[in-house]
Amino acid sequence: MLNQITPLILTFNEAPNIARTLDRLTWARDIVVVDSLSTDDTRAIASRYPNVRFFERPFTTHAEQWNYGLELTGITTPWVLALDADFVLTGEAVRELETLLPPPAVSGYRASFTYCIDGKPLRSGVYPPVTVLIRRAVARYLQDGHTQRVRVEGTVLPLSARILHDDRKPLSHWIASQVRYMRLEADKLTTAPSSSLGYPDRVRKLIVMAPPLVFLRCLVIEGGMFDGWPGLFYALQRATAELILSLSLVERRVLGRR
Repeated sequence: MLNQITPLILTFNEAPNIARTLDRLTWARDIVVVDSLSTDDTRAIASRYPNVRFFERPFTTHAEQWNYGLELTGITTPWVLALDADFVLTGEAVRELETLLPPPAVSGYRASFTYCIDGKPLRSGVYPPVTVLIRRAVARYLQDGHTQRVRVEGTVLPLSARILHDDRKPLSHWIASQVRYMRLEADKLTTAPSSSLGYPDRVRKLIVMAPPLVFLRCLVIEGGMFDGWPGLFYALQRATAELILSLSLVERRVLGRR
């Protein structure tokens, strides 16, 4: 099965992460990296790997970057493994991919994630499962708030092995990213009909509820307190992200801004 898979990775200033991701993809004959004009050493690091083909495309939306990678980079394998630059495969995940035998009706596999702080796996984590392995011919990405979701024709099954989510970019970068992302999330929450939103998004629209609830969920309910300082750091991160979203929603009400 591994010979039928091309990893596809989106990057922008991922020098702190990209090598760890690529180190776990040595089994791939071809890896496609679509970069949004990084200004750090992302390209130089990726170029050290002989199985990497590097493409540059000015960023428009996440969905358009992914669709460019699927359709316009010369991928020939029937399956694509879509990875963020801070997704790190475990040995267990690689072995599972190797032994997969997808029936014709199956067009995707979704993975769950173990969140890491500077390499330390955490008990807690609110990162949802993501469809990462897709049958290229029947897949198309759609924008969904600040991120994207893939639509495939066919059944999507879960993978057993988890993927590590290990972003080691500095906190200042994370905060700046959250400001951008949560403005897009606020656009989505204020324009979409309430009936189309899931329960978590309806809670987020209440503004004052999500930040403390997310903090308690990460630290107490999911056991982040037992992870020490990394667990507290993660709980504060997630609460801060929700607080930024709440601020963006209030800004629209007070100032009428988008």
